[in-house]
Amino acid sequence: MTDSALIHATEQISRAQQHLPVIQAFFDQPTFTVTYVVHDKETKCAAIIDSVFDFDPASGRTSFESADEVIAYVKEQGLTVQWLLETHAHADHLSAAPYLQEKLGGKIAIGEHIVTVQDVFGKLFNAGTEFQRDGSDFDRLFADGDTFKIGTLDVTVMHVPGHTPADIAYVVGDAVFVGDTMFMPDYGTARADFPGGDARQLYRSMRRLLSLPDTTRLFMCHDYLPEGRDEYVWETTVAEQRKNNIHAHDGVTEDEFVKMRTERDKTLNMPRLILPSVQVNMRAGHLPPEEDNGVRYLKVPLNGV
Repeated sequence: MTDSALIHATEQISRAQQHLPVIQAFFDQPTFTVTYVVHDKETKCAAIIDSVFDFDPASGRTSFESADEVIAYVKEQGLTVQWLLETHAHADHLSAAPYLQEKLGGKIAIGEHIVTVQDVFGKLFNAGTEFQRDGSDFDRLFADGDTFKIGTLDVTVMHVPGHTPADIAYVVGDAVFVGDTMFMPDYGTARADFPGGDARQLYRSMRRLLSLPDTTRLFMCHDYLPEGRDEYVWETTVAEQRKNNIHAHDGVTEDEFVKMRTERDKTLNMPRLILPSVQVNMRAGHLPPEEDNGVRYLKVPLNGV
């Protein structure tokens, strides 16, 4: 079966060497998340990928410190934001996309399989009829192989399920924003035990990404500073991942990976912010509606996860 999205992305990467995207990373240490501002140097058009909305679970306090750093950079560079892109409905941080949209404009987008996540977690949080499970909280839902532009930069969407059913990667010029499919080579790969996750799918998604040209730049959504490394890093290449990824380097079979990932996932605790994160991120970063006292509430379903 012909993989048209992979073919298109490969051709795009080959063409992009004369027109590379400008990439600025913002690392949020409390959630170990990397937000990216990607822009076209010719038109100054930009996209913001995987933004962070600051949340203190102990107090319920929210703030926009992380997002304001991004806003300051965008204004300093004179950029026009066209897109606010999510690689998936994150379980470890809340999205600041609506706040950034209010301040900078742009369309909020995610993969079309977000509707699966919305259905599962809409039921878990008993979100009620006010919560539409059709993806309509987002401005655009992308399918595998979809293409769009950031200024004159070509972007190809690749559906890469496994961590969640809805994960996608954005191929922007020669750079791929891989979400939580994989981490830096010395940390390995993402878990696959969330609802709808699948270790076998994750392996296949990673091998698909690692079929791109060796020099393709890969940008991680997180870095957790494994033992033996002193600095946070989040950029690598296809060649480096294929050679050195501790979980999924060349030679690791699908069955070997599934066995490792399944056994490892059983030992992991749930992410600290999974309950607030998912019920916000399934709404495209919008908070639940105010109740009759004017206060918004996040739910904690007992024994539900």
